[in-house]
Amino acid sequence: MPTYKVIELGTVTEEAIEETLNEWSAKGWRFDSMQFAMRESSRRPSMAFVLFTREQAEKNAP
Repeated sequence: MPTYKVIELGTVTEEAIEETLNEWSAKGWRFDSMQFAMRESSRRPSMAFVLFTREQAEKNAP
């Protein structure tokens, strides 16, 4: 059964995204996707949500 982790980035820079990807991948999470929140007045995203998954064994599994 997959377990999901969502990381919210308030500062959307190349460095912040790279740091988040490296940090959580090293902890055993697999990158799934990234979503950006945009402002109408700017072409740059104001926030990003980085989604990770990892498999978790069933509690009743042998």
